[in-house]
Amino acid sequence: MPVQDMQSYLSPGRRAHLVGIGGVSMLSLAQVLAGMGLAVTGSDMQDSPSVARLRRQGIQVAVGHRAEQAEQAELVIRSAAIHDDNPEIAFARAHNIPVFERAQAWGAIMRGYGNALCVAGTHGKTTTTGMCTHILLAAQQDPTVMIGGTLPLLGAAYRVGGRDTILLESCEYCNSFLSFFPTLAIILNIDADHLDFFKDLPDIQRSFRHFARLVPREGGLVVASAEDENTVEALKDLDRSMLTFGLDSGDIRAGATAWNHGRAEFDILVRGERYARVSLGVPGLHNVKNALAAAAASWALGIPAAAVEQGLAEFTGVCRRFERKGTCNGADVYDDYAHHPSELKALLDTAATLGYRRVLCAFQPHTYSRTEALFDQFAAVLRQPDVVLLAEIYAAREQNVSGISSADLAREIPGSQYYATLTELEQALRRMARPGDLILTVGAGNIYTVGEALTQTP
Repeated sequence: MPVQDMQSYLSPGRRAHLVGIGGVSMLSLAQVLAGMGLAVTGSDMQDSPSVARLRRQGIQVAVGHRAEQAEQAELVIRSAAIHDDNPEIAFARAHNIPVFERAQAWGAIMRGYGNALCVAGTHGKTTTTGMCTHILLAAQQDPTVMIGGTLPLLGAAYRVGGRDTILLESCEYCNSFLSFFPTLAIILNIDADHLDFFKDLPDIQRSFRHFARLVPREGGLVVASAEDENTVEALKDLDRSMLTFGLDSGDIRAGATAWNHGRAEFDILVRGERYARVSLGVPGLHNVKNALAAAAASWALGIPAAAVEQGLAEFTGVCRRFERKGTCNGADVYDDYAHHPSELKALLDTAATLGYRRVLCAFQPHTYSRTEALFDQFAAVLRQPDVVLLAEIYAAREQNVSGISSADLAREIPGSQYYATLTELEQALRRMARPGDLILTVGAGNIYTVGEALTQTP
């Protein structure tokens, strides 16, 4: 059903049932809908802290999926993980109850906001959305926020605010972001990923170009990298207002950059004029680029420089983005969500600047299709750390039809070690850890549990 048709359902008193309500995006969606006055119910496959939080706030959530749970609904919204054979979806369709995708719901909601800021890109979306959140709150704004990871400032992955500004992390997978209605779209970069859905890189570039063209010609703006070749190519001759950013080129650039233990301090220059001087609380050159994108959007929205400086200084990351977990045998343990070779390289390049004696990287590839499609790139970048430990591939939504294994990667990386279970990998790391080491647990699956175990007393 088209997004436009959902508008009539977004009114106080309407009964919305969310299937798969426990996920990050669905959780925040439920909060926003309830804040708009809708009567929200939901279901999920299991109890979780997210489900408990919703119940405390008066939203009824059932565990398990049964047809009768959708009986009172006037509209049903489902997460990407919920398919047509779900009994609640089947019931809704059989009884002519409209069914919307999660992304369609967010698209319909954002049409009610004066500013809809959508942060897209293959890498860096969550961090940049977090930076923008910090800046907007430092500027005493009241944004509604949906982010793909827990932001310590919010204590959650969402914020329900006023009706002026909505800020959303916007994912390209399955063309989800094409259901959105941005007034300001950020495109950080474009890379080959999600090749279980997209045909190839040009297919991904077409999707991002379509996303950019969702910005209105009058009053809309696209903020895009001037230095990412794939982005420049995708947006060539775009018939929309654009503001570009880059380290050394674009409308907004970094100047007078100084480094301190991997963290940058630099000027933000807007067409040659200094807008702000910022000191980042997160390390890495990639985060300078993310900060430039956030600052470019802030400048376009008329945010004072002082708020940009405060927001970026106080931003110390999002959970699972170079997140400190503690120590093990004197080694520092950090966790990171990196699951693409480009993200992994940015992480490892940053780690190399931090002054540790050794970098021990425990990597869990995410999905068989990504590992197979980007195999040579993964093998190349994983030769960089001093020690590499490989966990088995995290299946996520896939079946292993090709028979690929992390053991195949290990054979291509000299000195690396493969572990069939996370328990074995944790035990190996514990034996290896020494003072002066940096231990990184890396991947988008459940590898973070290794870092949590390492930093607890055995």
